[in-house]
Amino acid sequence: MSKVALTTLGCKVNQVETETMEGLFRQRGYEIVDFSQPADFYIINTCSVTHLGERKSRQLIRRANRLNEKAIIAVTGCYAQIASKEIAAIEGVKVVIGTQQRHKIVDLVEQAAREDGLFNEVSDIMHTQEFEDIPLYGTPHRTRAFLKIQDGCCNYCSYCIIPYTRGPIRSRRLDSVKTALDNLVADNFHEVVLTGIHLGAYGRDFKGEDISLSDAVKTCLANPDLKRLRLGSLESIEVSPQLLELVKNEQRFTKHLHLPLQAGSDEILKAMNRHYTTAEFARLIANIRREVPDIAISTDIIVGFPGETDELFQKSLEFAKSMNFAKIHVFPYSKRTGTPAAVMLNQVDENVKKQRVHLMQQMEQQSALDFHTQFLGKNMEVLFEQTHDGYTEGLTSNYIKVYVPGEIPSGEITGVTLKEIFQDGILGEIIVK
Repeated sequence: MSKVALTTLGCKVNQVETETMEGLFRQRGYEIVDFSQPADFYIINTCSVTHLGERKSRQLIRRANRLNEKAIIAVTGCYAQIASKEIAAIEGVKVVIGTQQRHKIVDLVEQAAREDGLFNEVSDIMHTQEFEDIPLYGTPHRTRAFLKIQDGCCNYCSYCIIPYTRGPIRSRRLDSVKTALDNLVADNFHEVVLTGIHLGAYGRDFKGEDISLSDAVKTCLANPDLKRLRLGSLESIEVSPQLLELVKNEQRFTKHLHLPLQAGSDEILKAMNRHYTTAEFARLIANIRREVPDIAISTDIIVGFPGETDELFQKSLEFAKSMNFAKIHVFPYSKRTGTPAAVMLNQVDENVKKQRVHLMQQMEQQSALDFHTQFLGKNMEVLFEQTHDGYTEGLTSNYIKVYVPGEIPSGEITGVTLKEIFQDGILGEIIVK
């Protein structure tokens, strides 16, 4: 039996796509091994969001070649999409795919094993119009299943390379969403997370059809055996009244939204080509919390964007603090060749970026603590995921990490009393029925 090792860099969508390719290899009888082990085939799903992601991608390619210089190395993902020639020149690479054609992965590596030469399947992603609908044959490494229903982006934020690596918006058809969701539930996954590159734009490419993300949510919730449905990241301005109504009234639809802010000053938001002001963002958040009081709102913030002065950073810090986020993912700005921001004046010094990351993270820790504290003493349902160091950890509907002593079966949803602040979450006690 041939052995294949797969590894992923980057976002949740990349992780889903790697699991999808892994399923294709399983269906063809391959043994899946850890990437650190010798294998006949290595599949590397790359990231191009930052220069660091690209560097790590190259390192993984070279590591695979050292593990087995006779192995077939296939490189896919965003970095492969925009730099296929650069990747093809790295020793050991036999197959380059990009962000489409992954349904061919098994056939391509088998062809590369039989024939000499390089197989480069990267095409112009900007002309792609159809969602690449590949069956998901289980996700054996998870208790929560991630279901990709959308690809591509039309926002063109000035710092982001992703629209150029993913192409235009493409959405998964509702009948396919239903089939994939039903299969995951049949595989005993209690929580499914809908993901996409520009998730809130789901359905916009269905010309002449009035279909949106709320329709995909309803399609999933129509399965009575689904215990929980969660959304991946989406833009605040794309939280429609219909979607908010579902969050408010559907018990199985988790009370958590990840809404990237990216900057807390209007000057930087405009330079970023973000499509809202801080005042509009604040009104949207206030409305969401008014409708769903216990909701967790998490976010992303970039610090050190070109032109961000000390004064503008302080403004961003204070605005983010005022939003009382449950969680903030903080990133230093990373220059991406080919984006408008890369050639902007007033680039921020790297040491200054590091200082600002530290200050934003300090604020984030207090914000998360304040959010967690308001739930102490409450009873909540927890989906347990993994056990280590004598505790089993899991997540509430509103994305609080909960720890309980002892071992709870992975994937089980259990009532827990939230007792005290513990590590990065709350220590709980199982409710005995």
